[in-house]
Amino acid sequence: MKKYLCLILLLNNPVFANSINTTSNSSGSVVNQAVQVVPSRNFSYQMNTISCQGATLNISPFVSTTYGFATPYETHYERPIYSRKDIEGDFDDENNPIGDGDVDDGYRGEVLYFEQVRTGQKQSNVSINGGITATFSIPLDREPIKECRKAMKKQNELYDASLAAKRLNFEMSRAKTCVDNYKNGIRFKEGTPMAKLCEDVEMIENVSHTHKIIKKDPSD
Repeated sequence: MKKYLCLILLLNNPVFANSINTTSNSSGSVVNQAVQVVPSRNFSYQMNTISCQGATLNISPFVSTTYGFATPYETHYERPIYSRKDIEGDFDDENNPIGDGDVDDGYRGEVLYFEQVRTGQKQSNVSINGGITATFSIPLDREPIKECRKAMKKQNELYDASLAAKRLNFEMSRAKTCVDNYKNGIRFKEGTPMAKLCEDVEMIENVSHTHKIIKKDPSD
């Protein structure tokens, strides 16, 4: 019951407020400039059928200019200079006419001449703005990228193993050819470019020897 009484009292209480009208005026001009960043191509690394794409960083410097002008363009304007002649309308102590502080009749609104006043208006506005935009792109799903890099690493290891095997075959073939030439009494003349092919090959003579096998009697 107390809650309903409090609610009734709050609804019946008059509210007095003073309203104040405020007015705010502002003026100005805004120039909006936009710089468009166009993504460049993604860098991809391909080895045979394996292709991997990596993250890219694009840095694009830019320079923009704006030119503005006002029309009509006026350097000066004419300001009228009015007559302030005041020689009558009052009298001094000797009863001579003097001015009363107001322009005399017949001279009010009379323009004596026009004064040239500089407007300060700019003929044109030129602004030069520069800056650098940068975008960094990374793949959202990085698991395929990791697997692709692992596959490329394995492929490089296979290439290294294949190269080592071919190198071994070459060295063994070179050594065998050099030894066969030594056996046949052929060698390249010392000091010639081809002599270097066999200069690190050394032939070792095999010493033949025999051993006598003694057969023991099983009864002994």
